[in-house]
Amino acid sequence: MLLAIVVAVTLGLDLWSKAWAWEALRTGDSVEVISGWFYFEFGFNTGSAFSFLRDASYSRQIFIGVTILALLYMAKLAMTLPTRWASAYLAIGLVSGGAMGNLHDRLVRIMDVRGEPRYGVVDFIKVFYWKDQPWPTFNVADIALVVGVGLLFIFLTRHGEAVDAQAKDKDKAKGDAKAEPAAAAAPKKDAAPIERDERAAPEPDAPSA
Repeated sequence: MLLAIVVAVTLGLDLWSKAWAWEALRTGDSVEVISGWFYFEFGFNTGSAFSFLRDASYSRQIFIGVTILALLYMAKLAMTLPTRWASAYLAIGLVSGGAMGNLHDRLVRIMDVRGEPRYGVVDFIKVFYWKDQPWPTFNVADIALVVGVGLLFIFLTRHGEAVDAQAKDKDKAKGDAKAEPAAAAAPKKDAAPIERDERAAPEPDAPSA
């Protein structure tokens, strides 16, 4: 339940904020949040998080494939974790929601870039880590991915051995469950026939008179 809520909230907030940026900031306007440090400014990223590989022509195909593999791994991890570890489900939900948000844009969002239509991801959060030194523009999905991966790293560092042990126990239980019906269905060997002595047993001597 927690996992579904986190994924839905993360994905919904990301898509809503990108739609707002697409409509309100695409013309070149920017919104000042903290003067000199924090702005909302439109960016269109054809690469990955924080504009990595944005100019590579093959980046879209690579990141779509990587995102799908990551989502499959998150789903498998969620199915193997005990429900008592809420922090792990929070981390998986953030990673999954962020990955889905950016995957959505890579599949459907198109913009003319230097005279060529390109698929990409809407970025709009601009932060200066030093005077006149901005961090690459990012979005809500990127924040969720970074926070989720960080939480997941902490969780696996602390509980990774327990997770591996439980996964092995489940695999062993599945193997035993499959082996039992197979053993029951195997034909049983007939027991060796018991040899009987067909010779007549001697009659007891008659009592003497």
